[in-house]
Amino acid sequence: MSSEEAGRLRDAAQPGAGEVTANLIVNAPAAQVFAGFVSWDRQGEWIPFTRVRVIEGGGGEGSVVEAVTTVGPAVLRDEMRVVRLDPPYEVRVVHVGPVLCGPGVVRCTPLGEDRTQVVWHEWFHVPGGVAGRVAWPVLWPGSKLGLTQVLRRFARLVEQGRLP
Repeated sequence: MSSEEAGRLRDAAQPGAGEVTANLIVNAPAAQVFAGFVSWDRQGEWIPFTRVRVIEGGGGEGSVVEAVTTVGPAVLRDEMRVVRLDPPYEVRVVHVGPVLCGPGVVRCTPLGEDRTQVVWHEWFHVPGGVAGRVAWPVLWPGSKLGLTQVLRRFARLVEQGRLP
């Protein structure tokens, strides 16, 4: 990683003003839930309109993962670096794109042998300066709802044994 990339990663790793959290209980062991989440190339099965792939590394710490969401003519490219994997408990990434920038974490907390609480938390740097920060409270409920819906879809696939 170049010094320029390291500086960009360091800046992006600072929490931004746009905060979104979703949580859910998944009726599956934590190891299965964690493995399903870090099956990067299969995330498109539960994140609508999105294709995910590892573009650098093997999917572990230090890897770069790209998620491209396409809705009609609109395309959003989300590039993130995996900064920590602590199986089966935690995944930390830093989004380093020009639109989606900031840290994110998924935590899997075992609640017994076959139940896991998943908490997905993102802290985005809100683009658009003051206007972006003013608009964030209006956009936030939709973001939280969307993240919760995605997490529900993920949970169903894990519980059905279709992930990982």
